[in-house]
Amino acid sequence: MKIEYIKGIIFALIFAVPAWLLGQHFPIIGAPVFGILLGMLFANFKRPESFNCGITFTGKKILQYAIILLGFEMNFFHVLDVGSQSFSVMIFTLMTAFGVAWSVGKLLKLERNTTTLIGAGTAICGGSAIAAVAPVIGAKDKDIAFSISTIFLFNVIAVFVFPIFGHAVNMTDFGFGMWAGTAINDTSSVVAAGYSYSETAGDFATIVKLTRALMIVPVCLIFAFFTAREHNNNSQGFNFMKIFPFFILWFVVAAVINTIGFLPTEISHALGTCGKFCIVLAMCAIGLNTKLSELIHHGLRPIILGLCCWIAVALTSLLVQHIIGMM
Repeated sequence: MKIEYIKGIIFALIFAVPAWLLGQHFPIIGAPVFGILLGMLFANFKRPESFNCGITFTGKKILQYAIILLGFEMNFFHVLDVGSQSFSVMIFTLMTAFGVAWSVGKLLKLERNTTTLIGAGTAICGGSAIAAVAPVIGAKDKDIAFSISTIFLFNVIAVFVFPIFGHAVNMTDFGFGMWAGTAINDTSSVVAAGYSYSETAGDFATIVKLTRALMIVPVCLIFAFFTAREHNNNSQGFNFMKIFPFFILWFVVAAVINTIGFLPTEISHALGTCGKFCIVLAMCAIGLNTKLSELIHHGLRPIILGLCCWIAVALTSLLVQHIIGMM
């Protein structure tokens, strides 16, 4: 890391600490959302030019390091435990999210990166998926900001709407846990909705959500392949190794280390927590590079896209469960 990055990192850190603390007090909203909002709030204030390279570094490279650290709290045995029950639902919701995102995004004339990130956030795990996919497809800070803001809105709505609907149709704890785990975006919102329904539903929803988060790895690799092929078609000297998301491979290594118990639980938890804080730090940096006027200029289109994806995924999860007899 270059010395000139230090000023920008420290500047982003000033916003990351209060964002982290606010996230602890308001987990339904989450620290990453507070981070990007605080960053955007101060994005229009004049700051020294020397801060900018460090802020950009934080929003891109530190974001990748954060994803790697999250792997230390991921256990692949969750896939073995619930994969046979939830995998089919996840596959259908994944295809639905991206299919709706790209088709509706095209109708709304949104930029492809924005539609891809909203699709990834809806399909996998909200802000974490957006954070992982963004550097792979070369998304701009404004694309990330649009996507994070949209996903956040429907996370909050889901916490209130899902339990009400579940009780109204008398869903079982298993059925609701599967639904919440596969159709609500962010982990904090899944936990909040699941445990507000019942203790059993909350436990199952959390496990399903953690399993679903592992889909980050194949999705990022697929996007890396298509991005590389696109660049190769447009440039004679394109090098696939420059765009390959090696941080995802290190994420897998970290998850394997955690799964085999190589590190004490306390250390793995500390590394995972550090990763979560680094995501908040990166979101602050992204916010600092995002002008609120640009978000307003984009209008309601990302929200309409997010709504379409959210409803489609929620209905698909229910439909697949009904067809295969889970409900």
